[in-house]
Amino acid sequence: MGNACGAGSSGAVREQRAKEGSAEQMCKRRGSSVITDRKIKRHDVRQDYDLGKLLGEGAFGKVHAGTLKRSESEKAPISTTEGGESPCPEEKCERAIKFLGVAALKATGVDDEINTMRRVSHHHNIVKLYDCYLHGDHFVMALELCRGGELFDRIVAKQHYSEREARKCFAQMVEAIGHCHAHEIVHRDLKPENLLYADVEGTPNGEVIKLADFGLASIIHEDQHLKSICGSPGYLAPEILTRQGYGKEVDMWTCGVILYVLLAGYPPFWDPRNRERVIEAKIKRAEYEFDEPAWKDISPSAKELISQLMTLDVEKRLTAEECFEDHEHRHDRSGAPEWLRDDTEAMDCHIPHFCDNMHKYVLRRHLKGVVDAVIATKRMGSSRLMGLFASASETPTSGAATEATPAAEAPAAATTA
Repeated sequence: MGNACGAGSSGAVREQRAKEGSAEQMCKRRGSSVITDRKIKRHDVRQDYDLGKLLGEGAFGKVHAGTLKRSESEKAPISTTEGGESPCPEEKCERAIKFLGVAALKATGVDDEINTMRRVSHHHNIVKLYDCYLHGDHFVMALELCRGGELFDRIVAKQHYSEREARKCFAQMVEAIGHCHAHEIVHRDLKPENLLYADVEGTPNGEVIKLADFGLASIIHEDQHLKSICGSPGYLAPEILTRQGYGKEVDMWTCGVILYVLLAGYPPFWDPRNRERVIEAKIKRAEYEFDEPAWKDISPSAKELISQLMTLDVEKRLTAEECFEDHEHRHDRSGAPEWLRDDTEAMDCHIPHFCDNMHKYVLRRHLKGVVDAVIATKRMGSSRLMGLFASASETPTSGAATEATPAAEAPAAATTA
């Protein structure tokens, strides 16, 4: 029976693939700029990289480790906008090879992701983009490989956790977002899963945090407003949910949400029954509390900083630049960002209740991801599922592979972008 099912599935996959055509044909149908982009290579990624183990996979595809072949190892990243750099001083130059199949290109496209990453991925707190390929059934990105895992997964393993450690994480996140905003980019999908450690603990880059996944990022000019509803539930800014036009301020709201979790171990907006409409209603009203016991010992300046990030008034919401400015240089602001310069002993005290709260939160988050994936699969039509299967079922050895998109992320080590 297994063989019969396999044969039927295989035929349907081939039929679906024939309908969709190649990755290049799909890009042409979408009017994608990658068709005329001379920086995008038109040969198989395997000519430049030896593909290794599977790092992760999702609804739209897969991420593999890849080692740059020595003949290519002196090339600078295509994303470097000034100065250039030697991308690989070490003996083995490893990357995360992200494969997008035709179904993924049909659903999301890649123009915004490529264009935004090229502008900003030279920053030390942003995942680097090295190469892009359009060949056969796939669009492929060679990205910086982050071996250190997701932000919250690292934190939950700690026995001692203080405000100083939370500040290190927050400051790097805001540095990355500020760099994006300075280059007219709004990320729109800032969340813990997209904040990765560059390397494992104890290594030179073990404490460096990288912002990943620019799949929802958009270039936004001064006085321009976006209207698309996108992002992750619980981290969305209220102006997105109320369908108002919005700008870069939405990223700063989310920085406030993540800082809240970094200090309390649970999110500011939640519902015991996990009803999204209830959570969204709370977000629209900015209805959150610094309740005890979690917040009893947290610095007042940290709470004030969160309040100035998670405010409904976008004109009063702190910008990334203002978070690091001295008090006298800010216009009509309180001293909330003084928390970023606080050097008292209290900053090193262990935060009571944090570890227990964070353990529970991370567990719920992972379980919800599994449940959401099952629900999403059930909601898809058979033809849609077959299209995804056609893209995701192949492996690099057979000449095809795809990678996870924001709908179904690969593990952090895969460095999705």
